[in-house]
Amino acid sequence: MRTPGISPIARDAMAYVLAGGRGSRLMELTDRRAKPAVYFGGKSRIIDFALSNAFNSGIRHIAVATQYKAHSLIRHLHRGWNFMRPIRNESFDVLPASQRVSEDLWYQGTADAVYQNLDIIEGYNPKYLVVLAGDHIYKMDYEVMLQQHVEQKADVTVGCIEVPRAEATGFGVMGVNEQDLILSFVEKPANPPAMPGKPDTALASMGIYVFDTKFLLDHLRHDAADPSSSHDFGKDVIPYIVKNGRAVAHSLNRSCVRSESEKGAYWRDVGTVDAYWAANIDLTEVVPDLDIYDQDWPIWTYNEVTPPAKFVHDEDGRRGLAISSLVSGACIISGAALRRTLLSTGARVNSFSTVEYAVILPRVDIGRSARLRNVVIDADVKIPEGLVVGEDPELDAKRFRRTESGICLITQPMIDRLLAQPSVHRVPEHVPASPQQMPPIPRSPAQVQAPAIPEQVPPISQSPEPVLPLHQSPERVPPSIDGAEEEEHTINGLDRDATIDEREGEAVTGGLEA
Repeated sequence: MRTPGISPIARDAMAYVLAGGRGSRLMELTDRRAKPAVYFGGKSRIIDFALSNAFNSGIRHIAVATQYKAHSLIRHLHRGWNFMRPIRNESFDVLPASQRVSEDLWYQGTADAVYQNLDIIEGYNPKYLVVLAGDHIYKMDYEVMLQQHVEQKADVTVGCIEVPRAEATGFGVMGVNEQDLILSFVEKPANPPAMPGKPDTALASMGIYVFDTKFLLDHLRHDAADPSSSHDFGKDVIPYIVKNGRAVAHSLNRSCVRSESEKGAYWRDVGTVDAYWAANIDLTEVVPDLDIYDQDWPIWTYNEVTPPAKFVHDEDGRRGLAISSLVSGACIISGAALRRTLLSTGARVNSFSTVEYAVILPRVDIGRSARLRNVVIDADVKIPEGLVVGEDPELDAKRFRRTESGICLITQPMIDRLLAQPSVHRVPEHVPASPQQMPPIPRSPAQVQAPAIPEQVPPISQSPEPVLPLHQSPERVPPSIDGAEEEEHTINGLDRDATIDEREGEAVTGGLEA
């Protein structure tokens, strides 16, 4: 926690957010947007957590470096983060890769993404620079980290999390002494160094660094002149400072922000489809690990002007309801049932459909009599009537992107190819799972596993008669799901363009389907 009686150091700092990565392990979710721009929690984007941490910590100068397919991200930043004002000595800069140093060079690495904008940083003249990764989910008070940086007279302070040694092989890992001085920094070691007094625990880098600005800029000039450098913080800059300067580790346990309901330090790298699904579904818990309702540490984002969510129809077999679910603005649940589902802005679920353990991104339209379980559905997808997902693993793997643990990612090009197959026909239904026998939601990505398929019909089934799912003939396997273009389609009179997120801000109007 913060040291009382000390003036906020954050007012002398600038946050520099690295948001140019694709995040290829999220598969088709990042085909047309950078990982920091991916939706999370119903209405936010992943980058909103790092930005909100900076703003809530008292930092009033923020810059965001973008590179990979940045349009969706830049538009979100312009819409949601335009409240910072120069008249209040505040600034918010979006810094796309623009060949500022050389006409044939984009950002070559994380350190180079800072180096190419040295003149902009120097123009604000911050005393400290807080370098942040823009693709993680967590709540952290950077003021506490800045205070430790100043107190220990560090050249760099590295934010870190405590992880079991067996799980630390995929991180940059630090070996430290009892005073938190970093003795070694190794990327993805086979034998991670243990923490003092904790032989089974290692300190993994969060991709958060605090520097004295002058020290960093001098070092970046040195690094830029080194032809053998990859110009990356984790691979080049931090190991050099560990060897030749004073590097200090800062544990998230010291500065994580918790509400009364949050038990421990929360940090998630939602870099895979499984991890992304699990972190979103965790929010549907009665008491989730991450409290997004904490008004003392709000997650700022673009607030669309939308009507309230609506639940309609109340008759046997056709009742609009949601159990242990998050439902965002402008959603319509029309005679359908949701369980353990996160429904993002403007989504619609039509009559007789059942949706369970699903992450539904904005403006998805789910047709009548669909049964969906353990899915992530990308924005602007139109699910056809009668589609069944989550009951036949082999069929799901042919049609969609199915992970080893049983989560299906569905995009509009996948649906278009499915409907274009002449061999699609109706077959007898599978029996869905009973909600009383559903497995618990995993609390970490490593625990994600495909659920079994029980044999009972759930009470929330909405169709009074058997539902006939779409089916793919086993002789015909759809072509590869990589690289397809999304077709233009419409719903409720509003265009849905091939370019993702173009319809942000347009409210889907109410009403019942015919």
